[in-house]
Amino acid sequence: MSDATKTTIPVLLQVTAAEDELQPLHVESANSVRGSDDDSLTEVVISDSNLEPLSIVFNKFTHEYPITPSANNSILGTITNEIMANYADVVEKARTAFNSNQTKSLHLRKHHLRQLLKLLNENSSDLQLALASDLRKSKQEAVLFEIEYLKNDIVNALGSVESWMKTERPDKPLINIMDDVLIHKDPYGVVLVMGAWNYPLQLTLLPVIGAIAAGNSVVIKPSEIAPATAKLIAELVPKYLNRDAFPVILGGVEETTQLLKQRFDYIFYTGSTSVGKIVRAAANEYLTPVTLELGGKSPLYIDGTVNMDIAVKRIIWGKCINAGQTCIAPDYILCTRQIQNTFVEKAKQLIKTWYTDDPKNSPDFCRIVSEKHFVRLLDLMTNSGSIAVGGRHDKKDLYIEPTILTDVKPTDPIMKEEIFGPILPIVIVDNAYDAINFINSRSKPLTLYVFSSDQEMQNLFMRQTSSGSFCVNDTVSHYAGNQ
Repeated sequence: MSDATKTTIPVLLQVTAAEDELQPLHVESANSVRGSDDDSLTEVVISDSNLEPLSIVFNKFTHEYPITPSANNSILGTITNEIMANYADVVEKARTAFNSNQTKSLHLRKHHLRQLLKLLNENSSDLQLALASDLRKSKQEAVLFEIEYLKNDIVNALGSVESWMKTERPDKPLINIMDDVLIHKDPYGVVLVMGAWNYPLQLTLLPVIGAIAAGNSVVIKPSEIAPATAKLIAELVPKYLNRDAFPVILGGVEETTQLLKQRFDYIFYTGSTSVGKIVRAAANEYLTPVTLELGGKSPLYIDGTVNMDIAVKRIIWGKCINAGQTCIAPDYILCTRQIQNTFVEKAKQLIKTWYTDDPKNSPDFCRIVSEKHFVRLLDLMTNSGSIAVGGRHDKKDLYIEPTILTDVKPTDPIMKEEIFGPILPIVIVDNAYDAINFINSRSKPLTLYVFSSDQEMQNLFMRQTSSGSFCVNDTVSHYAGNQ
């Protein structure tokens, strides 16, 4: 997450006991079940004795929430067409709600946050079904990375919002020494939140939580590429939140284009750089401030000082959650040829242990979100380097096996764009300085990962590179830390 995002939405992951309504997720350490010599690596297991077959999950969701996409992949239903055809009217109602103080007071902010928490608590099963329908997310991933993540964020916001609202008294210069100098925290007004498809619940509602805590009205636009989750959000939000202050708009490119023609007071977009440019251009019409949470490549350097067994677990885990469709997933590895050979052999065995001989049959491995993205990934995989691990795929099932590529050249297609899939290329370098030069010769990384037990090596990369975030000897988990 970029610094701009942290500043705009100061509601981050922090588990507290502020709300009795939040039911804790019961987890247990795998080491408490079976002995382990590795105290530095803790696996979290969610017990689920009632896991249902995927076919039943799909049938249940389709029965409860039928989806009829239009030709342009829009999921604008009859009700949405009737109520939200006039986007100017939708935005005006949200502005009226804001101006009539339906969102600003501490009491109302907390009320809306509690209602959103109630939505998550009362509809967890349906949300899991929707996420399984869109991305075949396992219960573990749906709960940990989407539902509970949001609950924790709401609880943190409820415990912090009063302090966030307090008027500040900054230090005064000599000319104002006899004056009262105050900084008031005013909400922007009507905020547009445009969610992403890879974590369609979390990345849609997380900015909404921050916007509500700040006292804004929010127009919510889920991604049409995850239609089941988008449709469920549109059906649930009006049942728990003020319809005028927090409308949900469904639709694809055409609907989003029309929506962006409206005047908002702030726009928060999560997604690709190409669409981010379009959002920014639309915002310029009214000089609307924006936060663009965009993607990028995240390199990972490994040296010979690490415990390779632990490193492989953490790297493959970070790459395989959500089938690699995570913006801060490790994008490619930089290492020597000797390290590459060791990594490949250990990763091959680990993938087999985690996902069996055929990961396609594993209930824990997600699918690619759409045929378009599947075709893009397959093209990258087949035209870059050599397949050392994995490589199997099934277009009908939108399945790509966890895959490691070797003999990858810097000019290969897979090195020219963010991968966003379960494919991990390895680029050979002679040493850390070559790796640093390689990183610095390209666009600034979204995240930079360094696996090394050498403190000087860690500091070398921290001093001589620049990235959106920097993580040592782990992957992805830094996003969930208290900040």
